[in-house]
Amino acid sequence: MRRAGAFYVFTGPWVLGFLALTVYPLGYALWLSFTNSDGLSPNARFVGLDNYREVFSDPDTLDSLARTGLFTAITVPLTIVAGLFLAVLVNQPLRARGLFRTLLYLPAVVPPVGAALTFKLIFDRDSGSANGVLDLLGVNGVSWLADPYARYVLIMLTLWGTGNVMVISLAGLQDIPRELNEAARVDGASWWQSFTRITLPLLSPVLFFQVVTGIIAALQTFLPLLISLDPTPKGVAAVPESNNLIMIDVFSQYFSNGRYGYASALLWVLFAFIMLVTFVVFRLGKGAVFYSVEPEQKKTKSRTIGGK
Repeated sequence: MRRAGAFYVFTGPWVLGFLALTVYPLGYALWLSFTNSDGLSPNARFVGLDNYREVFSDPDTLDSLARTGLFTAITVPLTIVAGLFLAVLVNQPLRARGLFRTLLYLPAVVPPVGAALTFKLIFDRDSGSANGVLDLLGVNGVSWLADPYARYVLIMLTLWGTGNVMVISLAGLQDIPRELNEAARVDGASWWQSFTRITLPLLSPVLFFQVVTGIIAALQTFLPLLISLDPTPKGVAAVPESNNLIMIDVFSQYFSNGRYGYASALLWVLFAFIMLVTFVVFRLGKGAVFYSVEPEQKKTKSRTIGGK
């Protein structure tokens, strides 16, 4: 009884928070998605699947979803490759290696809002330092926060947080036994052969984790709103077309158009899309990820240790 009481005391706050802050909002948003609620009137009318039919027939919504998919397909591989490249560099026996690791990781601890506003100041058309450098080189300044350059600023902002990926990749590299690479070099393997035949396969679970979490995060990107609006915001319409991702469309439907039911349907469609993409990635990565101990072997080993 005492152990059970301690269990419920320690898990109770989390369970209550999960029910109040996760389960209830999800259920409420699901109910809203079947209504024409505007967020103000208490008399929301049930409309069935009308909101979902509109989602799949609205060309603007489909375009924003396609732009989100393209943004994800570009930024996730770039971030993983850049993080792995930095991890390999700072894993070398260099002087002040800890300092380099700290400096490269430092941008990742900057709050996303602060990083977005900083990029907005750097790439401002009139007073930004990016155009200031171009002026020194004799090149006319450009409107970085407007099409067609806005998408490139967004990609650079995403790569700004590569330090998180670097740290995870670095931990995976340090977990690989050095004896394996040393033995390969003794057998005549080059650095590239050792890296592609030994390091990458052993690092594949870490890379797979980064792919899954990177896709989920990229599909929910909301920072374009912060770096694309005018200094005196005029609304979501100020977001460049190339950066009008699905979450910007959701924000617009909620707060500009007051269509809470339709916006909730958009979020549930996005949730289903993320689940589908994650499922496909797991299926594709099933044969590409190398585990030193297979899940079936882990179960057998645990049962043997437990004596059952």
